[in-house]
Amino acid sequence: MPDGLIERHVPFLADRIATATVLCAGSDAPYLLYERDGSVSWAEGEAVVVEAGAEGATVGVGGTRRRQPAVAGVHPLAAAGRAVELVGRGNWRAHGWVDFSYVRARAGAGPEPGGRPAVRFVLPRREVRMRGSEALLRAEDGAALDRLERRLCAAADRAEALTHGDGPRRAAVPVDPDTGAARYREDVARAVREIRAGRLEKVILSRTVPVPGAVDLPATYLAGRRSHEPARSFLLRHGGREAAGFSPEIVVRVGADGTVTAQPLAGTRALTGEPEADAERRAELYRDPKEVYEHAVSVRLVQTELESVCIPGTVRTGEFMTVEERGSVQHLASRLSGRLAAGAGRWSALDALFPAVTASGIPKQAACELIARSEPEERGLYSGAVVTVDADGTLDAALVLRSVYRDGGRTWLRAGAGIVAQSDPERELEETREKLRAVSRCLVAPHDVAAGGPHPEPAAPARAAS
Repeated sequence: MPDGLIERHVPFLADRIATATVLCAGSDAPYLLYERDGSVSWAEGEAVVVEAGAEGATVGVGGTRRRQPAVAGVHPLAAAGRAVELVGRGNWRAHGWVDFSYVRARAGAGPEPGGRPAVRFVLPRREVRMRGSEALLRAEDGAALDRLERRLCAAADRAEALTHGDGPRRAAVPVDPDTGAARYREDVARAVREIRAGRLEKVILSRTVPVPGAVDLPATYLAGRRSHEPARSFLLRHGGREAAGFSPEIVVRVGADGTVTAQPLAGTRALTGEPEADAERRAELYRDPKEVYEHAVSVRLVQTELESVCIPGTVRTGEFMTVEERGSVQHLASRLSGRLAAGAGRWSALDALFPAVTASGIPKQAACELIARSEPEERGLYSGAVVTVDADGTLDAALVLRSVYRDGGRTWLRAGAGIVAQSDPERELEETREKLRAVSRCLVAPHDVAAGGPHPEPAAPARAAS
């Protein structure tokens, strides 16, 4: 059943985010919740799994797996994309992730330790796509659609209780934001020396903070989403990984008409909800030569990358150095777009812009080499992408930052800062603390969101709750 799903449209007026969260919390199958531009999609089960890395792609349908060896000149994303498009039928939507290790896989150096693929996409067994006052249900047959509609109604009822109920306050999970602080200062100082020596212009170095207590990821996602206005948000469990994230920016979006869009964010100050102090920090962003330079060189590279896949003369900067508020921080932001060139597909656009300059550096190869030397553990999903692709030609890739991760019984947060020649190690460390707070203040101890345990109240909003 590659995507032989049938569809049903039903009226839907409930809270989309809360309803999809309840569906995730009540599921015992792999799932992905993805929010973009006012729409929320929820997908469950794995009818088809496509994985790709340096050695090629594999396609799993049911209990069978078919291997497609690597082809010279075809990057792993293109191999995975072609495999998805070959098996997709009708109004299909695939979802998945691109690991930061794709940088190595693309160079033929193999996947990250542990053998996990660099790219993973899934065609689900069941879907709900919610937008406006309607939900589109997709399932294998009429009986499965009936069951899915009943689940959606029950989830909407539970979402109403979560949104308006009077349950006890959520139980927070504390973390130590200074874990690894001394090493991080040293790594930043070393990176500044390499930059001043002319080896690169910019690098994003990150640090990991463990979460020692148990975390309810659906409840954390709901609490975090109520205190953020992210560019994208997601909650996922598949491929052995779990994550809840509030992405501040997209890596790239490709529209059905061939429009390619990127939105680099670089330059950061805290956002506390105190209007006067936040306004002063906002003004600092424009006055600080380090922040302005970091942003400008990032925009320059994104423009070059877009030009590599777009029709000459079509790349434009529609917004330059505005300020976007993202939870506990505010960023300098720009938006660039172009028209996809003939012969360059959506997978080439994602490949050209991955990894995002705002999570890697300039030039990217030198920055990724410095990241590998400096950071003591693999990034995994951090600074990779969560991606949805549709039958109509669209592709939407969220940059994986401001997230909580769980894998192999371990839960953690991760945050980084952009290092340039003018960087001060103490200030860059503080920037990672500011970004960590975006998620750490929303961590929720385990309880049953689906069945009716204590509901997660929103964290104190940075300004206006979303």
